[in-house]
Amino acid sequence: MATRTDICYDLLKGRILDGTYGSGHRLVIDQLGRETNISTIPWRESMRRLEAEGWIEIIPNVGARVATFDKGEWTRTMRLLARLEGLATALAAEELTPADLAGARQVNREMSEALADFDPMRFSNLNRQFHTMIFRKAPDKHLIALLDTEWSRLDFIRRSAFTHAPGRAVQSVAEHEGLLDLLEARADADTIEIAARQHKLNTLDAVTRHAVSLGNALA
Repeated sequence: MATRTDICYDLLKGRILDGTYGSGHRLVIDQLGRETNISTIPWRESMRRLEAEGWIEIIPNVGARVATFDKGEWTRTMRLLARLEGLATALAAEELTPADLAGARQVNREMSEALADFDPMRFSNLNRQFHTMIFRKAPDKHLIALLDTEWSRLDFIRRSAFTHAPGRAVQSVAEHEGLLDLLEARADADTIEIAARQHKLNTLDAVTRHAVSLGNALA
């Protein structure tokens, strides 16, 4: 049974992730308490938990607010995801059935079709669905929970990376096919892990190089 602290935590995190509370939004405990009829202590405990996870900042003499994220935070999250997802994909390889792989290929085909009339949000959602279908088959619940948290963080702090790196979307779909080929062929775990990790790092590299080129063009 969920505790009052759990209820407060879920409510706050849900509002952060759905955009109700944007970066820098001030969280006033008294106001939240009046809205929900939940006392101060559960709210304080939930905020400490969210602070430990990096979702909010508690500033002395100011109070709590939704954390603000910069480009460096996006880069760090992508690098962490590359390592976590590389490992999870390798672990999932033995658990993926032909039906799982067929489902992932179908999602990747939908991503390819979406390129014709490019919708960054739809493409991004399909991309997350593709990766989630694979890493959730890893026989490690803690690793899956970490990935879910980092993907949520990535969704919150970024605008779709593909809108900032022309051509990356097409390359990403091709890399997905290559990764599925490795999984279908039962390649060794190290090869799969490296391929999955490099896929994430390729996006990071493409966005970084594009940002540099824009900076040079505007200089």
